[in-house]
Amino acid sequence: MVQHETHKSFTRQRGKQPAKKGFQPLRRAVKVPVWADLGIRLGAALLLILLVVLIHWIDRDGLVDNHDGHVSFLDVVYFTMISITTTGFGDIAPVTDRARLVEALIVTPVRFAVLFIFVGTAYNFIIKRSWEKWRMARIQEKLSDHVVVLGYGVSGSQSVEELIERGTNADKIVVVDPSEERLNEAEKLGVNVMVADATRDETLKAVRIQEAKNVLVSAGRDDTSILIVLTVRHLAPKVPISVVVRADDNELLARQAGATNVINPVRFTGLLLAGSANGPHIADYLADLASVSGRVQLVERVVTEAECGCSITELSSGGRGLRIYRNGRAIGFWEEECEQLQPGDIIVEIVPSENGHTNGDGD
Repeated sequence: MVQHETHKSFTRQRGKQPAKKGFQPLRRAVKVPVWADLGIRLGAALLLILLVVLIHWIDRDGLVDNHDGHVSFLDVVYFTMISITTTGFGDIAPVTDRARLVEALIVTPVRFAVLFIFVGTAYNFIIKRSWEKWRMARIQEKLSDHVVVLGYGVSGSQSVEELIERGTNADKIVVVDPSEERLNEAEKLGVNVMVADATRDETLKAVRIQEAKNVLVSAGRDDTSILIVLTVRHLAPKVPISVVVRADDNELLARQAGATNVINPVRFTGLLLAGSANGPHIADYLADLASVSGRVQLVERVVTEAECGCSITELSSGGRGLRIYRNGRAIGFWEEECEQLQPGDIIVEIVPSENGHTNGDGD
């Protein structure tokens, strides 16, 4: 009942927000910006043309002008352009053996190079980019088992970087944010991005939220984040949702909205501070556990068939089991139920990371 009233309350709030006219389609960063690519191509073509002009000017004595018999610099530029474009009116022509050799061995390759540059430019800006737009539309239609990050502020950007460092393919991550500037930074990581309002149903449907593996919400404001959670849960009842909230009294509200995990960065910072007061290494170890770049890391997984019937201290992974989740209940490693693992148990364990080095400190 409380969740229903909360949903109605935030729905009224969303109704007061100005509706977006639409959103840009899913996109992924290109290696070279459009303006840079165009500039490089035009610069290369211009450089080649100037090179041929210079060669013709140096060897102008090998040319003959059938109009007035005098080959000026303008005649050289004119002859260069009609030679490269293979127009060839015949009013200016190479007459000496050296001039003809220059045309055969230097100008002809340059002619083909310039032609390829312009054909390549047309391909890149018309055919290739149209193909890329069509391809991204197909990718968007077939998105599944992906991670959707709604909000690319400090928390959202760090979570994307950590996901990639933990082994998640960048093309399996979709970032939605209303800020073009922030998404330009996200594109550099190779993820899919969309400029849109994450509180709108059409935005979440466009990123196939119902097919997502996980949804991470960090909108910067608790009310907006909770509204996004409500919208996601409405469209995807079974997808796990993690949300960042900063006020303690909003944690319960976020869970009532449908969040699977609620993270309070202020509280976590407080835990680190309190830990550092009780010992100089506790905060360091907690930070180590939270990051994939540390020596150890926390892993959550389903118990394997071979581990069923074994104790939590006898995990096949070689990790140190901390607790299991059975039928929604957390059970510590010291409790009797952990002496015999059962099918369906979720194990939380500490395992050495790739950056870890085994020694006698108990890591």
